[in-house]
Amino acid sequence: MKNFSESCEKNKHPILEILQVELAEPATVLEVGSGSGQHALFFSEQLPHLQWQPSERPGVVEDLRCNLAESDQGRLKKPLSLDVDQLPWNVAPASVVFSANTLHIMPLESVENFFRGTGATLQPGGKLCVYGPFNFNGQFTSESNAKFDRSLKDKDPKQGIRDFEQLNGFAERNGLVLFKDHAMPSNNRLLVWQKPV
Repeated sequence: MKNFSESCEKNKHPILEILQVELAEPATVLEVGSGSGQHALFFSEQLPHLQWQPSERPGVVEDLRCNLAESDQGRLKKPLSLDVDQLPWNVAPASVVFSANTLHIMPLESVENFFRGTGATLQPGGKLCVYGPFNFNGQFTSESNAKFDRSLKDKDPKQGIRDFEQLNGFAERNGLVLFKDHAMPSNNRLLVWQKPV
């Protein structure tokens, strides 16, 4: 498998526990930044009531397509090429947008565009579920997160753990309201916003 992620293997079961509650009804899920496709394969198998649409950036989507080519699950759709900065997104309306461990590797302007694209793509009543590390009140929630943030910025100054308050501002400006904030293992969170009906 190309771009195999050890973190996906570690976090897929804790994320599944939350998605089983938050996404209990049939839905079409657009996953932004599917990476290797490990989450797409696992969640589409474990949550058969969901239609899962993986996506990845144009430069790497072929690796994702290669990884998922062997899947015979009808609920797992063929991966789309999606650049969050190319607005409006050329995707079908979705009842859920899901993304894991992506916002801290995007430049901040791309993070804002992620929320713009999500706000336009989500159907009324739909949910945005975002997993990863976040700061609160401008503070790291652990020393390990502070160390991780330094390592990100060493690779690219535009990367870094995002402040929840800033993300929530982006969400609100695009018609989304915070619905739940789930504490997760390893100092991560799963944040859920909802688009009002």
